[in-house]
Amino acid sequence: MNLLDINLMHPRNQIVLIISRIYQNGMTTTTGGNVSIIDDQGDIWVTPSAIDKGTLGPDDINCIKADGTVLGKHKPSSEYPFHRAIYKIRPDIKAIIHAHPPALVSFSIAHVIPDTNVIPQAKYICGPIGYAEYALPGSEELGEKIAAVFDKGFNAVIMENHGTVVGGTDMKDAYQRFETLEFCARTIINAKTIGTVNSLTDDQIEAFEAQIPRLLPEITEEVKHPSDERERREEITRIVRRACDQGLMISSYGTVSIRWRGNDFLITPTNVLRWNITLDDIVQIKDGKREPGKIPSRATWLHQEIYRRNPHVNSIILTQSPYLMAFSVTGSKFDVRTIPESWIFLQDVDNVPFGSHFQGEETILNLISKDTPAVIIENDSILITGDKLLQTFDRLEVAEFSAKSLTMGVPIGELKPIGEKEIEDLRKKFLS
Repeated sequence: MNLLDINLMHPRNQIVLIISRIYQNGMTTTTGGNVSIIDDQGDIWVTPSAIDKGTLGPDDINCIKADGTVLGKHKPSSEYPFHRAIYKIRPDIKAIIHAHPPALVSFSIAHVIPDTNVIPQAKYICGPIGYAEYALPGSEELGEKIAAVFDKGFNAVIMENHGTVVGGTDMKDAYQRFETLEFCARTIINAKTIGTVNSLTDDQIEAFEAQIPRLLPEITEEVKHPSDERERREEITRIVRRACDQGLMISSYGTVSIRWRGNDFLITPTNVLRWNITLDDIVQIKDGKREPGKIPSRATWLHQEIYRRNPHVNSIILTQSPYLMAFSVTGSKFDVRTIPESWIFLQDVDNVPFGSHFQGEETILNLISKDTPAVIIENDSILITGDKLLQTFDRLEVAEFSAKSLTMGVPIGELKPIGEKEIEDLRKKFLS
């Protein structure tokens, strides 16, 4: 599949792509939610009212001209008034997404704003979250209330007993904000099932943003892409898209790498929508240098050190998935001694403090080994290593399924892991 930069698409195609993805990922219902873009002429392109989001096509998108003329074969979304009001009061906003994603709706019903300080990039991408009091859906009053909150500088707003609305400088920006905020809300809800949610301080988040490592120097000789290198690019893009499709990675966070030759490897880039990643986006790291003109993941140094110190590791995934992140933000012990498969694949998974993935820290590097293929980084992510990339992805799936089972099991009763004798039997039979 040839993927393009979303922002190079026509507005109607951008809207169809994004609302379809929102629907497919369970963040809105068949006729719920609406998406719009305002173009350079002041024309607003918007989803239609009461049309199946699962089958929406470009010709279904309405255009409301700057003079108020409506073009299109359907009635525009009933929520169009608040889109128009936001664009009028915030000329810097060029794309708006409104929907009823389950976790954020839970917050809207409880009249609570989710704390984005639980995950650094949630705070960074979403910014402060506004709150708009209830008004009749589709009314001018609702538009006025929401626009007034956006006028205060908020780019994401919880709508009381309704849902959420976010704006962005373009559709990519708006979608990342929407998806990240829903993920943050879901993480908090899952986390409260198993423990107490721990938030980061603003200082910790600022330190995280400030620790951007110095870029590796660029490769000066001709960059070659032999068949084995291209094969690894294909592996990475397939796995990244698969992870996104299965909810194991969100568009704003996730790093995948594969060892190529010796300690040279290929890694995902920074600031590219993960589900929209292409072969050309992948960055080659050769002899400690990066492919010219590309910015690799900020975690490149960590991947590089893991490969250097662990010859048995040939692939790494660093990601956020909803149930594993519940253990990450609570600091709760992720006990994989649940079913035999979980322990065989993962063995014991340690929690490491937030900041252990910063350049110069040794905690993770001292832990990763054949006996410890994965660690949970508190308030950040899970890091999983393996041989073939498919094996590493399988470990991620097993870890997330195990975390989900543990979280769902809490309301049922006391969770009873496998005993030491049973673990020793597994060790002798499968890991000797």
